[in-house]
Amino acid sequence: MSSLRRFFPAVLTLICVTAGCRIDMHVQPYNRPMSKSDFFADGRSARLPVEGTVARGDLREDAYFYTGRVGAGDGDYLPFPVTEQVLARGRERFNIYCTPCHGRVGDGNGFIPTRGFRRPPSYHIERLRKVPIGYFFNVMTNGFGVMPDYSSQVAPRDRWAIAAYIRALQLSQNATTADVPAGQKVPAPAPEFRDIGNGATLPEVKPANTGTSGENKKEEPK
Repeated sequence: MSSLRRFFPAVLTLICVTAGCRIDMHVQPYNRPMSKSDFFADGRSARLPVEGTVARGDLREDAYFYTGRVGAGDGDYLPFPVTEQVLARGRERFNIYCTPCHGRVGDGNGFIPTRGFRRPPSYHIERLRKVPIGYFFNVMTNGFGVMPDYSSQVAPRDRWAIAAYIRALQLSQNATTADVPAGQKVPAPAPEFRDIGNGATLPEVKPANTGTSGENKKEEPK
């Protein structure tokens, strides 16, 4: 009798634990993915989403922001104001994703073409200087020729930022003193480069002309 009393708490605990173990959720009827089902008229167990269903974050009410198109053509405006922060972001993304082929100044002299890949056109040719800004967004989104699309690597807003920076590059390579606003002066002439870099290397500034060497320099009169 004493031995029964000794094991009674353990037996009682075991009964309580096993009574709480229900396996109804584990053995309930279910269909394997893409399996056949006799419950629905079309014989498929998987159901289509309700018509008009939109995934979270994919509403895309602003069609221009996501396509860069107005009707059948490319739009020629940015969907948000261009600020210094936008251009800085565009430069950062451009240097990461575009420079390897297009070069840091957009002239097409990147590192990849030196390895046999087709050289892309310079952004500074007349044709690309005149295209709408939505053209660059569209090419980044859908690709063009041998260039693949970058829609999965670069978010839409960053694509617009890159397009804005491309416009800044075009202006920087084709601007004249006549483009300087009234009342402002160019602080210094643009630097001359010995090597503008190829995407993998940084531009190398041409050393300043120091004139004649010290040996041949005449002593100025006192």
